[in-house]
Amino acid sequence: MLVTKCYVRCKIIDFLWNAMIRIDKKTLEDLEFPSVLQQVSDFCITDPGKERALSIVPFVTPEEIAPELHRVKEFVGSFDGDNAIPNHGFEPVFKELQMLDIENSTLETSGFRRIVSVSETTRILLRFFKKFEEFYVYLNSFSEEVNYSPLVSEAIQKIFDKYGEVKDDASSNLAAIRRRLNSVKGQINSSFTKALTRYHQADYLDEIRETIVDNRRVLAVKAMHRKKIRGAVLGNSKTGSIVYIEPQETLEFTNELSSLIYEEREEVKRILKALTEYIRPYRDLIESYQDYLITFDTLYAKTKHAIVINGVLPLLSKTKRLLLVKAFHPLLFVANKKRKEKTFPQSITLKPDGRIIVISGPNAGGKSITLKTVGLLQVMLQSGMLIPVEPQSELCFFDRVLTDIGDNQSIENHLSTYSYRLKMMNHFLKKCNKNTLFLIDEFGTGSDPELGGALAETFLEVFYEREAFGIITTHYANLKLLANELPHAVNANMQFDSRSLEPLYKLHLGEAGSSFTFEVAQKNGIPFSLINKSKKKIERGKIRFDKTISNLQKERSKLRKTSESLETSEKKARLESKQLEAVNSKVQDKLESFQELYDANQKLISLGKKFDTLSEKYFNNKEKRQLMDELMKMVMVENSKRKKLTPKVKKVVKAKERRVLQEVEKKVEVIRVRKKKEKAEAKKAPPKPKVTLKIGDRVRMIDGRAIGTIDTLEKNKAVVNYGMFTTNISVTELEKV
Repeated sequence: MLVTKCYVRCKIIDFLWNAMIRIDKKTLEDLEFPSVLQQVSDFCITDPGKERALSIVPFVTPEEIAPELHRVKEFVGSFDGDNAIPNHGFEPVFKELQMLDIENSTLETSGFRRIVSVSETTRILLRFFKKFEEFYVYLNSFSEEVNYSPLVSEAIQKIFDKYGEVKDDASSNLAAIRRRLNSVKGQINSSFTKALTRYHQADYLDEIRETIVDNRRVLAVKAMHRKKIRGAVLGNSKTGSIVYIEPQETLEFTNELSSLIYEEREEVKRILKALTEYIRPYRDLIESYQDYLITFDTLYAKTKHAIVINGVLPLLSKTKRLLLVKAFHPLLFVANKKRKEKTFPQSITLKPDGRIIVISGPNAGGKSITLKTVGLLQVMLQSGMLIPVEPQSELCFFDRVLTDIGDNQSIENHLSTYSYRLKMMNHFLKKCNKNTLFLIDEFGTGSDPELGGALAETFLEVFYEREAFGIITTHYANLKLLANELPHAVNANMQFDSRSLEPLYKLHLGEAGSSFTFEVAQKNGIPFSLINKSKKKIERGKIRFDKTISNLQKERSKLRKTSESLETSEKKARLESKQLEAVNSKVQDKLESFQELYDANQKLISLGKKFDTLSEKYFNNKEKRQLMDELMKMVMVENSKRKKLTPKVKKVVKAKERRVLQEVEKKVEVIRVRKKKEKAEAKKAPPKPKVTLKIGDRVRMIDGRAIGTIDTLEKNKAVVNYGMFTTNISVTELEKV
């Protein structure tokens, strides 16, 4: 009955949930969203968390998305910060919650332990986020929604100890029973030990003396002496040589012990029953704790997945605008990372004046991957996951994401590729509006190219009129022309190397792409005669149109390479120009300083010559007055040449002079130190020649003052007599006076 009730409840929840979801299951499968969820679930540390992660679906309203994204972002930041989030592991209590729904049911001891674990883990997390609410604003706000009460945990911890056993003081009756149990166990051991000693001395026992039978201590009695021992026979050995007897002394105590054990078990049942009844009203509260921890586990898994794919939180726009900068397909990124291969990012923009993009070009160029990348990243973001793009990327919310990717043939439903596509187009026409993002791969294929292309063109015009946003890939020329004619539609192509026809995996907006049909055929070895024959079977206009596009792509490829080369050359020239400017500036500064120095020296030489002339005159006529007059004239003339500087200029000049003086002083100091070292080295006397010492020589210790006489010499040791005392010193430490 309980299982049926739960099943019906789950079905109702699933129905309501599916009714709310606007991005259907088929779209999520087309975009490989379940594979992303599988990667996310692998990071969960609990089984309920894995199940919750696998059932993640996009949020219904944009107001729910931003808080979830910020929670994941805060969680990512916790791995780099000092305030690491505590462990959130727990054992699920689904069984216990079901038991609490059943009247007069009693939980087992392990159930109470799991409930305490869930309650305490929740309490630790709530207290942590409250303590660090400045760092974890969104996680704390989310945690505050949990209405925590310590009553459940406290009630269970009063009954159970830390090992999960019922405490002695859980009730007064249990305490009395266990005291008596311990006393009886002591009496059993004491009486058994006495009997063992007595019968062993009487040589009634076998070598093993005692053993355990049915959890009771028994004597191992030799069969011949069995009648000499009073007690209960509990068995014998296989050979019959040993009889196992519980002595009469312990038998009464053992019976009392069994009775006490039964009483203890019944009292524990009564205690657990009362505890179950106490926590039964808190059943919904315990369920809210578990739901919080399961949600927290999925947040943890989203965080670990974001770290693996280098996920970030892009800008969230309220206007309809999608700007992806260096976006990676997450599944491809992870797969290539394992294979140590490069993944090519794509940059793409959808905005009101360019809301539909038509991507064309040859197969195997990355069109479908680009299409899936846009759709998958949009769905991931709307499911509260960080995505692998540059932080300046910008995304908005779409009510619906519609996809038609793959041929989707169905034998069971008798649907061909084209029938399925028409069915999907009918679905698109019903759902498509200005809040829709549609993604269609190989648009219009599956039927006659001209007829199917015309119908696809009509569908595209309807989507355009409804102001929907979307990306399609196609080979049809009429769709390329339509995208070129519509004001708010854009052509795009996946770039190819014009010579090797190898894909470059780079999207180029603003220009249609050629399918390179004949070029690819020629590259793959198809005879040139057959290619020419095929060309003749096609309308000349189509060949010319495709060839024109092909030539344009080749020219653009050449221009791109030339542009890259010119950019590189420009950067080098700019760098060299800066280096030359720096060198010229240094050379100019040096020239100016040399010129100033030269002018100053010339001035000093001129003054020196004048002074020498005056000195010679004074030497000849000895007239001081004339000398003083001439000197004063010289001084006046020189002062007249000096410009009177303003206070501001004086400061600048003084600062410059001070700087020059400091540099000169530094150089002078270096020279002075160098000269001091040279003088010190020059003063060092050459090492004194070693003199062989003999008895009677007057000596002193190196660097010492006291002088003594050598009395004896033996093995590089000398006894030196200083008059008042003698000492034994190594010859190497002495020098002759």
